Amino acid sequence: MKFGWYAHRLASMSAAEIARRTRDELTRRGWRGRQVTDAAADPTGTPVPNPAFAARLPPDGDVPEEGRIRLKEAADGLLGGHWPVLARERDDMVPAPDWFLDPTTGRRAPDRTYCFDIDYRDLATVGDVKQVWEPSRHQHLTVLAAAYYLDGDERYAQAVATQLLSWWAANPFLSGIHWTSGIELGLRLLSWVWIRRLLDGWRGAEPLFEGNHSFLQQLRHHQEWLARLPSHGSSANNHLLAEMAGQFVASCAFPWFPESTAWRETAAATLQRELPRQTFACGLNRELATEYHGFALELGLAAALEGELAGHRLGGPTWDTLRRMTDALAAVVDVCLRPPRQGDGDDGHGLLLDGPDYDRWASLLATGAALFGPVAWWPIEAGGDVRTALWTRLASRPLAGEARPNHRPSLFPDAGMAILRDHDGRQDELWCRADHGPHGYLSIAAHAHADALAIEFRVGGIDLLADPGTYCYGAEPTWRSYFRSTVAHNTMQVDGVDQSVAAGPHLWTRHARALLERTAGLDGGPVAEWRAAHYGYRRLRPPAVHRRSIWLDRRARQLVIEDRLETAGAHKCRLAFHLGPAVACTLEDGQANLEWPADCGHRTVTMALPDELVWQRLEGQTDPPAGWYSPSFGVRMPTVTLLGTGRIGRNQALTTVLQLHPGSTS
Repeated sequence: MKFGWYAHRLASMSAAEIARRTRDELTRRGWRGRQVTDAAADPTGTPVPNPAFAARLPPDGDVPEEGRIRLKEAADGLLGGHWPVLARERDDMVPAPDWFLDPTTGRRAPDRTYCFDIDYRDLATVGDVKQVWEPSRHQHLTVLAAAYYLDGDERYAQAVATQLLSWWAANPFLSGIHWTSGIELGLRLLSWVWIRRLLDGWRGAEPLFEGNHSFLQQLRHHQEWLARLPSHGSSANNHLLAEMAGQFVASCAFPWFPESTAWRETAAATLQRELPRQTFACGLNRELATEYHGFALELGLAAALEGELAGHRLGGPTWDTLRRMTDALAAVVDVCLRPPRQGDGDDGHGLLLDGPDYDRWASLLATGAALFGPVAWWPIEAGGDVRTALWTRLASRPLAGEARPNHRPSLFPDAGMAILRDHDGRQDELWCRADHGPHGYLSIAAHAHADALAIEFRVGGIDLLADPGTYCYGAEPTWRSYFRSTVAHNTMQVDGVDQSVAAGPHLWTRHARALLERTAGLDGGPVAEWRAAHYGYRRLRPPAVHRRSIWLDRRARQLVIEDRLETAGAHKCRLAFHLGPAVACTLEDGQANLEWPADCGHRTVTMALPDELVWQRLEGQTDPPAGWYSPSFGVRMPTVTLLGTGRIGRNQALTTVLQLHPGSTS
């Protein structure tokens, strides 16, 4: 199986990428002799004559009280040892966590093994590497540092110092799991810059950072690593953005090494190239995974704002890309400011300066409004977050640029997304996302799901037809396969196989191609219509094409879904509808009655299902998995799946009708 994965991975690479990876492997082998196993005995010199920190936070601006309260609560919890790491609440965060422990399995990742000898995908050796890596991004320490900045309580600063000294001592150059992945190094650099900035008023800040040989060694090692081994080729996705954002920000804020200028200029050039490359013209991220849209936007903003402060501006085209990304986010959110749940998501943040329960999407919209100005059609963003208040101090001038949409976009043709909604801004708004986009980004489409023609449907921000989420990456292969499978999405599976073909947890070898065929009324009128097809099942015998049409009747408050299979024969099909966790469901005689709490009562939808199929109500089934929803990475919860099965041939129309009933019942 492992040989097969390597064969498929090699096939996904170009000749140039293979040559570059060969060169990288020679670097890794050459570095073996540079491994340091005792941080105190690191022979590396740090030619920094008189380092001085100048990238201070401008003093102007207020932090909203609700953000202060949320931040202080999180920081006080950390002083008590408590912090959420993905799905697990850890209580061992003081004085410092075990930086190598996976608490979900009890396994401890290697800490003195040469880093490039460690297979971080090996659960038996490492545990769940996401659980191990997350605390070492030091984003809980940026929270403590921000609490010190706002409150002045030296306990927060002392706790930061204790943990940083612990990490630097436990992680000498090239030893252990924390030197295996560039994205982790880049995010740590971002955190260190902001920690130093936020602790600037503390008397211990200078001895901890620029007066500390251990920090200077770590800073140099991190930047050299990223300069020599950046992601590239089929892996040049959000990982490369994180690596270069960290490199750029660190070389702007800590420009103390002979190589600092070269590091900064290379990172700037890469960001100036990659941010537009990884963004569709419409502003959505090319990975077609919503959480990575937010992650990339955070990274881009952190880097561009640092450049503004340091006088090394990334330039107008970069800001234009960030503005398009922010406008696109404002366009796709529902009335509760929730964006689509499309593709992978791992709860990763580019920079955390607030309590972990802050509203990420409202924060990004608030930052965009402050930097670019909201246009008339933007939703009203919720304010009150700490990060926006601190970030926007770094921009010294208005960030005007290219023309922006004069009305709220509903169709994103290059990204293959359409938003059908009835009453913009109404609290019981009907919102539907339809997918006709590319399978994913680059040859491996690492964060894609097999979800062509899938839909989401919400009423007042409540998931009725829900995207299942992600749950996990490599730690639980069965669940990884399920959550990104075709049958786990609101679309049709044919002959028991996915539309696209996977060869590993982040590797797709065959990508379904989808095409938009018609839209009408998306921006107004009584009915919004969308029709598209995908060709992922052309590989079957006989070949098949799935076509789907959707009509949102604004007056009747009704959603109609029609599915057809274009084929010469007949195929076994499974049509799945996954309900959100707030929705109760009864199924009788091909009709589902949906109910959920709202407005001090309940709202109801009647769902008439195609009688050509035999319908089952599944919930929390494990063998095989069915009826699950993942609200966040590492968490899964039972929910209802309506699964219809039957043989479908040419010209058979499967029609599903969801009818919202007026008002609420007590």
